[in-house]
Amino acid sequence: MASRRDFLKQGAGLCALGALGGPIAAAAASNTTDMSPPPDLFDAQLLDLDFWVKPRTLSVVRPASGERSKVLYWKDGEVIDSAYQELCHLLRDVNGRETAPIDPKLLEMLWGTQAFIARYGLVQPLEILSGYRTEASNKRLIEEGIPAARKSLHMLGKAADIRVAALNEEVLGGLIRSFRQGGVGYYYRSGPKGGWIHADTGLQRTWKG
Repeated sequence: MASRRDFLKQGAGLCALGALGGPIAAAAASNTTDMSPPPDLFDAQLLDLDFWVKPRTLSVVRPASGERSKVLYWKDGEVIDSAYQELCHLLRDVNGRETAPIDPKLLEMLWGTQAFIARYGLVQPLEILSGYRTEASNKRLIEEGIPAARKSLHMLGKAADIRVAALNEEVLGGLIRSFRQGGVGYYYRSGPKGGWIHADTGLQRTWKG
């Protein structure tokens, strides 16, 4: 497993556009838009350079622990180490009570999602249902029949299961998928809380669970 230092080296090496900014900014350079999307579709490929150079604050809630936090973790082209550590703690394995380094690219994807929808008045915290998982916690989920891959990227700090109160799974998943930075799993569930979206920084792929 990569150490926190390894991940911070990745974070420190982010250019002014951020880990996701390069390919997205390149696409934006060849597309102009009035930023008025259809009501059921968001496309991150329409983002411009200004979006990626501003400070990045991530607002999250962990239903499993009741924690809420708003963290400024990136400013002036650099990851703020203390804030990064705080986010690693927030995305820890709540059940296994262990913290591990979180891939900075995953944080970029989460922030990008939140900041993008905020441009349209949807100011909502990201509900983190699952972030890092220990091997034991992942195995326990499998034994209980809960969707979990045996070689889950959650165990590497490269995946998160998330939900946004104002968006259904199709819209949220479509937005995350439009970043083109990893895997997106759609977990449709009925009930007051609804389903969730799995986002990771692995190979680009989609599935329904």
